[in-house]
Amino acid sequence: MAKAADILAHIDLSDQHMTLVIDGLEMHHWPVSTARAGKRTPTGIYGVEAMHRMHYSTLYNNAPMPHSIFFAGNYAIHGTDQISRLGQPASAGCVRLHPDNAQLLYELVRARGPQSLTIEIVP
Repeated sequence: MAKAADILAHIDLSDQHMTLVIDGLEMHHWPVSTARAGKRTPTGIYGVEAMHRMHYSTLYNNAPMPHSIFFAGNYAIHGTDQISRLGQPASAGCVRLHPDNAQLLYELVRARGPQSLTIEIVP
């Protein structure tokens, strides 16, 4: 669980939701889209590897990935314009969020520092 002054992004692949815990308190519960059939979203506990206000995928036709927080190589939490697909598997493996939620998370982590975020992904 998150330590005081930390941020935990708990992502449950079975229910396609992220629970954001800030300073030990559950603050947000957001729908996400993770890997569709034939793709995978890695499970485990991760820290931040890189952050980009706007990233374009080098693997998927320059697809826009606003407010990207990379956690496992090419895997990231980021905003999506496919809002209608949130709450169900739809990505190539990244964790997609509503653009407003992705921006809120990105700005919070930017303000507190990348070391403040723990990403926990469970099956």
